[in-house]
Amino acid sequence: MPEPGSKKYDTRRARARKEAERSGISDQDAGRAAGEELQEGEGLRSRGPRTERGRGPKGERRAGSE
Repeated sequence: MPEPGSKKYDTRRARARKEAERSGISDQDAGRAAGEELQEGEGLRSRGPRTERGRGPKGERRAGSE
């Protein structure tokens, strides 16, 4: 599942919103419903930093995270 703010997340949210609008839900409610639908999915938590640089200065890292 893509992370909130990513392009994939935005694409899926837009598709879910369009489907909700087609089924007769109002414009505002469709946006809210699409957001809730995606947030209910598994794996939306941040996976954390993906690079060494993203983990911060080497001297300030926790011992178990290396």
